[in-house]
Amino acid sequence: MIRYLYADQLDALPKLRDSMLRDRATQFHDRLKWEVRVDEDGFERDQYDTLNPLYVIWETQAGTHGGSMRFLPTTGDTMVNDFFSHIIGGGEICAPTIWETTRFCISPDSESGSQTAAALMLAGAELGVGFGLSHSIGVFDARMVRIYRKLGWSPEILGTDGQGRDRVSAGLWEFSESARLKMAAKAGISPELSTHWFRRAFGLIEKPTEKIAA
Repeated sequence: MIRYLYADQLDALPKLRDSMLRDRATQFHDRLKWEVRVDEDGFERDQYDTLNPLYVIWETQAGTHGGSMRFLPTTGDTMVNDFFSHIIGGGEICAPTIWETTRFCISPDSESGSQTAAALMLAGAELGVGFGLSHSIGVFDARMVRIYRKLGWSPEILGTDGQGRDRVSAGLWEFSESARLKMAAKAGISPELSTHWFRRAFGLIEKPTEKIAA
């Protein structure tokens, strides 16, 4: 199932929290060799995790992390403005209807990485539509271009730096109902169930409808 959790809610789900942070270390530090900090517990965290971001997490039936990404409003500190403004021409992205997404991570234990990726993209679309946002901005490496294209929801490229496997780009995803429905089909999750998960996370409903299995 899809979880929407702010950082200050993660302590209530330690198995989910810890497996997410360890999977981030595996993906970004061990596999991709990014210059990220891993602490004595094997957790990968950075300064943006201290800003109470909103995490979108695919939770497995065992209650562990299957995949995740992190959202922050661009009206505050963001990675793209702090470290990658040169890619977007030296300016800043700052708008209440644009949120930054970072740390797109798939667990190495995921049975279907492509389906988990689609579920996360669905969750991003659900968040955007549900919060009335216009766009999400993200910085991504070359390997993600193929993934976004395969899923059928590629961003508008704002700028690129580097060559080959070291190429890094900044892009904008436009939120829309059509994108939400497309990602639901890709993920094999009904749009109604996706909306139920989102509304339940933010206290917008009291109980599921009879037709939706949580």
